[in-house]
Amino acid sequence: MTQNQPRRRRRNMTEQAATAAIDQACRTLRLPTIRSSVDDVVTGAEHEQLTYRGFLAELLLAECDDRDRRRSIRRVKAAGFPREKWIEDFDFAANPNVNPATIHHLAGGEWIRKGDPLCLIGDSGTGKSHLLIGLGTAAAQQGFRVKYALATKLVNELVEAADERQLAKTIARYGRVDLLCIDELGYMQLDLRGAEMLFQVLTEREETNSVAIASNQAFSGWTDTFTDPRLCAAIIDRLTFAGLIIETGTDSYRLAHAKTQRAPDNRRAHSPRRRAQTSHHGHGPATRRPLRPPRSQRPRGPEPHLRPSRAAEP
Repeated sequence: MTQNQPRRRRRNMTEQAATAAIDQACRTLRLPTIRSSVDDVVTGAEHEQLTYRGFLAELLLAECDDRDRRRSIRRVKAAGFPREKWIEDFDFAANPNVNPATIHHLAGGEWIRKGDPLCLIGDSGTGKSHLLIGLGTAAAQQGFRVKYALATKLVNELVEAADERQLAKTIARYGRVDLLCIDELGYMQLDLRGAEMLFQVLTEREETNSVAIASNQAFSGWTDTFTDPRLCAAIIDRLTFAGLIIETGTDSYRLAHAKTQRAPDNRRAHSPRRRAQTSHHGHGPATRRPLRPPRSQRPRGPEPHLRPSRAAEP
């Protein structure tokens, strides 16, 4: 046997030896899914009378599916989302301003492939961050490289990178991801230096990679965040050209939900029975004095509840 020829295995290997050999081979080849599921696949193959090729295909597909799942989990984790949010959990009935068909179409990721921007505009509590994180999560699960950042933290990172002479490297790093999600843009005013650096990030990604932002300010109010009018206009132009704008409205879902949760408690607290059990000071149940009959109707002699003293007892 030459050195290049594969070594032939023994055909009379026992079941115990075969199990040990499979386990060792899976460890060597780093196939954890096949190693953990081979017994179940063998049982299923025997029951369904699969061919050798069918059995091998089942094993390999199980390994591929599990690797895709683990890669998806790593991509979602690498995106840096502050909490888990899913498009499936968004309450479209509570916010009729958001079109479910539009959101589900965006979840398909075609706009990311085109490099189009997305703007979510609305008041606090209307679901902007939920949609931003949910769409970003859906993109990461489909294989896109996603990065999430608060607007203020992103600007602070850029300023620190500039002070350390690493600004170009940091901008390039943000420019490589397929989707950059910027949340809470407009909540705080940015100084001119920070706004200029944010503009550089947006320019780096223009018409090549997508940007999705969530803001509580309409575009007309962005001059409060970007004090330079010309820079403000340029940033709005970068974020709206060939992009989609979704307005989530002004009615806060969180506030409405909180009021709904408190309503039953308030009704119980103001019920007639509850008021009758509570004193006028509100410190607990009131104590009522027993009503005494008029003097004319009282029995003569000692009061019935008074006992004679010991000296009076015979």
